[in-house]
Amino acid sequence: MNATDIRDIAGPIPIPDPWHAVLLGFGALVALALGLLALRVWRARRRRAETPEARALARLEEARRILEPACAREYGVAVSTAVRLYIEERFATRAAHRTTEEFLHGLAADEASPLATRRSLLARFLQHCDLAKFGRFALTKEEMEALHASALCFVRDAEEAGPAAR
Repeated sequence: MNATDIRDIAGPIPIPDPWHAVLLGFGALVALALGLLALRVWRARRRRAETPEARALARLEEARRILEPACAREYGVAVSTAVRLYIEERFATRAAHRTTEEFLHGLAADEASPLATRRSLLARFLQHCDLAKFGRFALTKEEMEALHASALCFVRDAEEAGPAAR
């Protein structure tokens, strides 16, 4: 044999196992799914541990960051949403996806509702929010502060009123 012969005997050529890559991919997907499931369960437990009042107060505190006359519309949306979601969670009354008029009409029709005694307070609050949201009403900083105080007062008074649908 010639030393420059390039056709010498070669060793075995490794053939990649296609199932190895498939199993690795499947394992990664299972691990991702389990991680997302664990995160969802953790969030659900954490959310159940919070009271509707705590969530409402946190939303109102978040809204406080945009308490500026230039952001009156956004502020009106934020505080109105916080109170409406609180009402839904605390009193099992549909409020977030109804107009103010629909919601107040429903309250007037249900005299047994624990919200019936607070109807006038809610009406004034929601109508002021609607003016800012839809009427492009320019709220002053003092009016926005009063709106915020009214929302806080409603949430705290409703909690002190006693048990409701949870």
